Amino acid sequence: MKTPNDIPEDVLHFIARRIDSVPHLEALLLLWQHPQEEWTEDFVAARIYVSKERAALILLDLVRHGLITTAASAGKYRYDTQWDKTQLMSKIAAVYGRHLIYIANLIHTKSASEAVKEFAKAFQLKKD
Repeated sequence: MKTPNDIPEDVLHFIARRIDSVPHLEALLLLWQHPQEEWTEDFVAARIYVSKERAALILLDLVRHGLITTAASAGKYRYDTQWDKTQLMSKIAAVYGRHLIYIANLIHTKSASEAVKEFAKAFQLKKD
């Protein structure tokens, strides 16, 4: 899979290190587009077409990665503007809009590769 020339290296690096799935990226973009709003798991689930349980896990992952925060209201989340001093999210949104299939494939390939690595770890022999 050849990388298009107009995808900045920092966007690729960010996706490789901090995005676990396409729904993670979709949720992050959603919260980024509306940084003043507080989002519930139910509302995020409906907007990115996943179950409430899956949305809850995605939001917790994004909190763990330092990309969103829990809001003052219990059970709500909001975009954390503090991590993005270089306006990287603007670049990510633009790239995702232009290269949706490439970015989705990149994320899926990364996820599949990590799953294979985890599976292989189960069969590694350990020294006594």
